[in-house]
Amino acid sequence: MKYIWGIIKGHGCHLYRINGIEDHLHIVSDLHPSVSLADYVKDIKVTSSIWIKESKKFPSFKGWQEEYGAFTYSEEDRDIIINYVKNQKEHHKKESFLEEYKRILREHDIQFEEKYLV
Repeated sequence: MKYIWGIIKGHGCHLYRINGIEDHLHIVSDLHPSVSLADYVKDIKVTSSIWIKESKKFPSFKGWQEEYGAFTYSEEDRDIIINYVKNQKEHHKKESFLEEYKRILREHDIQFEEKYLV
């Protein structure tokens, strides 16, 4: 996680919280105005993939999925989001990542195709 923090810092962004479980990460950060979201996520995924594979710390890691989700939040909700990310392991005992992701997409009327979510 420190490695990813370094990537984020290198983009001039501030990391508020990062946490992960077996199949995904949550990152709460700001996004520097000079950085596009797509480039930001691509750099995190590509650079961390290389490091993970070279370090051999996670031998079963095959790579990140092609897709990603990015959501904005209000300043008033930042502490709630940070707390959620801090406790995501407990949260995902009650609701799987896939169930949660589909629920969030539906709540925000975002169209999606099931075949791209598995």
